[in-house]
Order: sequence, then structure tokens, then C-alpha cells
Amino acid sequence: MTYSTALATVLYHGYEGTAGLTGFPNDGTYIIFAVILLPIYVMLVAWFAGSPRETKTGLLGVSYLVGIATSMWASMLVLTVLIGIIFYGELPGV
Repeated sequence: MTYSTALATVLYHGYEGTAGLTGFPNDGTYIIFAVILLPIYVMLVAWFAGSPRETKTGLLGVSYLVGIATSMWASMLVLTVLIGIIFYGELPGV
């Protein structure tokens, strides 16, 4: 057993990195986007189709939602990559 193999055994306990696509096209994705986010979709439609209609406020709300979602997805990507490198010794999906 070489030094790198022994170190990998101690650090990773025999677990390998993930293969293929990591996380996105699974059953949970459809549940999140179809069921959990349904109130968000209703809110977005109400901002632009409801009465009284304030387009400027609706666009401000949409930009906030896009900004928050983008920051969450980007931070989760960074965290996923760091966890893959630290705990599995390789990038996820490689």
C-alpha cells in the first residue's frame, strides 16, 4: 500500500467521488420546482396580472428573487465543489 493510498483510505474511508451529473435531474428537483415553488409562481403572476398593477414594483421584486436565487445556487455550487475536494478527493461529477 502506497502512502497516497493509505492517506486516501484514512481520509475518505473507502468512499469514492460522485459520478455523472450531481444533484440536478432527480425526483426532488421536480418536486421543488413544481410543488414547493408554486406559491412563488402565483405571487409572480399576481404582481403583473393583479389589480392594482405596479410594473416597477413587480420588476423590482423579480430582480430581488433572481438575485437571491442566483446567490443561493452559486454558493451551493462552491460548497459542493469544496465538499467534493475535501471529503472525496476529486471534483463532483468527474
